Order: sequence, then C-alpha cells, then structure tokens
Amino acid sequence: MQDVWIHHTVLLHEAVQALALQPDGHYVDATFGRGGHSRRVLEQLSPRGRLTAFDKDPQAVAAAEALAASDGRFSIRHEGFCHLEAVGPSSVDGVLMDLGVSSPQIDDPERGFSFRHDGPLDMRMDTTRGQSVAQWLETADVLTLAEVIRDYGEERFAQQIAKAIDRRRQERGPFRTTRELAEVVAGAVKTREPGKDPATRTFQAFRIFINAELEELQQALAASLRVLKPNGRLVVISFHSLEDRIVKQFMAGHSRTVVDRRVPFAEPAPMALRGVHRVKPSEAEIQANPRSRSAVMRVAERTEVPA
Repeated sequence: MQDVWIHHTVLLHEAVQALALQPDGHYVDATFGRGGHSRRVLEQLSPRGRLTAFDKDPQAVAAAEALAASDGRFSIRHEGFCHLEAVGPSSVDGVLMDLGVSSPQIDDPERGFSFRHDGPLDMRMDTTRGQSVAQWLETADVLTLAEVIRDYGEERFAQQIAKAIDRRRQERGPFRTTRELAEVVAGAVKTREPGKDPATRTFQAFRIFINAELEELQQALAASLRVLKPNGRLVVISFHSLEDRIVKQFMAGHSRTVVDRRVPFAEPAPMALRGVHRVKPSEAEIQANPRSRSAVMRVAERTEVPA
C-alpha cells in the first residue's frame, strides 16, 4: 500500500527558517516532493501570502493539487524547476530547492530508483515523458556507459561495470528490472566501502543522467537570480557532492564582484548574492532519518542589484 511509504522532510525547520519568511510574501518551493516544506511555509504565510511549487513527478503533483484545492494561496506547476522564470522577474521573496529523490520514490519498486527493491528499471522523475533507464541501456555504447557511471556516480570501477553491462546485454538481451542491473554491477565491483551496496554509485549515475538533474539544477540556479527580489533568499539542500559542488560554486561565484579583463576600463560587475550560511542535519535528525546524513543546506541572499 502506498501509504506506508513515509517521507521525512530533511532540515524542515532549518530550511523554512532560512527563507526569512515575510507573511505577505511570495515564495517558491522548487521541488514539492511530498509537500513537507510547502505545508510549513503555508503555516507561516498570511492570507495575502503566496506559494508556488514545481514538480515533475505525477504522484507529487497529484498530492500538490489536493493541497491547492484546499488552499487558494498555493499553486503547483507540473514541470521541472528549470522553468522557474515562469513565476516572473523579481517577483519572489524566497526560493527553496530540496534536491534528490524522496522516500516514496525510492521505496516504491515500480519507480525503479532502488537496487534494494526489484521492479521495472525506470528511474524517471516524470513518468509521462522521456526514456527510462531500461530503454536507454538498450542502445548506449560502452564508452557512453563508462562516462556516465564515472562522471555522475564518481565510480572508480566505471569501465569494468560498463563492460559487464555490455556482456550481459549480448548474452541475455535487454535489462528489464533493477535486480538484473544490481546483480551485474555487484559482479563487476570487487571491493566497496563497508555497509555500501556495490550498485549505489551506478544507480545514482543513471538516475542523474536520465533526468538531466545537474543540467536542470544549473539552469534553475541561474533563473533564481532573475526571479528573486532584492534581499530574497535562495535556500538549496543537496544530497551528494556533485550537486553540492554546483551550488557552492554558483553561490561563491555570484558573491563577489567580477572584473572583465577583456575590457579593462569597464566597471566591475557587482555581486548578485551574499552568502548567509551552511547547515548540516543534527545528530538527532540523522538518528531519526539516516537518509538525511549526506544533506548539506546552503543559503544566500539576493543583493540590491537588479537582475
């Protein structure tokens, strides 16, 4: 039954507090998920406040539509947060991005995100469009497989795994289930950190690649500068080093004046953000929800400079 797939919202109190909410403000939950952050934001908004959410997952959108039907301050857009600019330029007092996969997505075998549950090898955030991992694996060559596993999974056995996948395809045909893939990866990875499944990095790599997660994050971060009002807050929670590196570099890069050395007499471009702080989950939260242990939240504030 679906109602046993419980989602524990990571850094719930800390993220909403970091938005520095104004009761009459307009906020964006760029990744609605199961609505933990959205509901907490709505609790603190006045009748004039507004919250706009984005999500690609049809199940998340269905949950959000139920919330929108009962609260006129809230609206949901069934699209990725790379479309953030749809809310309008300089119109938002805060943007929250909670990246990664929700517990219901991981725990539902039909979604194909987890190597712990056998199910269709899908991994799409939006199941209404695009290729599944199974479909992509039918045609991806060994070089592409190795690059994806290495670049998006930071997997040192990428070449061995790619060759093992190719051998399995030639011998037994296309992959159809998560268990089939996990078993091939386990056979190719000879050593792994204690307590870590050999398939962890490969599944992460394929999920990130098939959903273009890093590219969408870069687009959404750039769009946040255009939609945030002066002094608006950007709050981003990431769950692995690839995401966090992008967020860190983006915030750092926009938190200093930029001199165009090709035009030495031009005025330096002023900084667009002020870094506020970085937060990790408490030991108590990690004990209650082990999936939170890798989370990092970074917070920045839009400067007075117009977008």
